[in-house]
Amino acid sequence: MAKKQDKGINPDLENAIGTMLIELKTNSDWSLTDKMKVLDRALKLEAIKLKIADEGWGAGLLDDDDEQG
Repeated sequence: MAKKQDKGINPDLENAIGTMLIELKTNSDWSLTDKMKVLDRALKLEAIKLKIADEGWGAGLLDDDDEQG
């Protein structure tokens, strides 16, 4: 039987992105494209964390308001 996965962000993933952000600030050898990819990943992670924190997010998708007969 498979172990049930915990809800939320994988802490290893979050730490890896944080490490990349620190390296981004200190390493001038990165290309602009590489820097933007890291920033994009960090922003997506923050958006996901906000969605997880908001228990009502997406709840409107389950409403039956469109089914009026």
